[in-house]
Amino acid sequence: MTQAFVAVLMGSDSDLPTMQGTLDILEKFNIKFEAKVTSAHRTPAATHSYVADAESRGCKVFICAAGLAAHLAGAVAGITTRPVIGVPIDCGPLHGQDALLSTVMMPGGVPVATVAIGKAGAKNAGYLAAQMLAVADDELAKAIFEERADSALAVGEKDRALQAALKG
Repeated sequence: MTQAFVAVLMGSDSDLPTMQGTLDILEKFNIKFEAKVTSAHRTPAATHSYVADAESRGCKVFICAAGLAAHLAGAVAGITTRPVIGVPIDCGPLHGQDALLSTVMMPGGVPVATVAIGKAGAKNAGYLAAQMLAVADDELAKAIFEERADSALAVGEKDRALQAALKG
């Protein structure tokens, strides 16, 4: 029996500082993952081979990060029917705007769930993958719910402290 996991693919090793947020979220929820550098443009055959192999070993979600032309998520979505989450990396002269458009503008029938540019998007990719897996995992769903509830409480506490300071 294969164990479900998330594949986190990066177009370049320079994407790792941004994508650390994804890995941290997956670790927080004890989600098994593999992280790999592979390029849609420089190593297309290796990318295709990895995706096919990962599927056969139980990969349930692919998270793909790339900057500039950002074709990695689209290339992966073209060869799998598993969910693909694209993370546009904030780099280059357009500061990730080109990566965002390349990631989000997929043809009908080949979807890529696209998150925000950069570190916030990387964190959200981890959360989105966790939520996708939680559809079939009640324990994971409960952990995500509890984490979100704790976050809401923290916001409320910060607001009360701010209000007290303003009255002070």
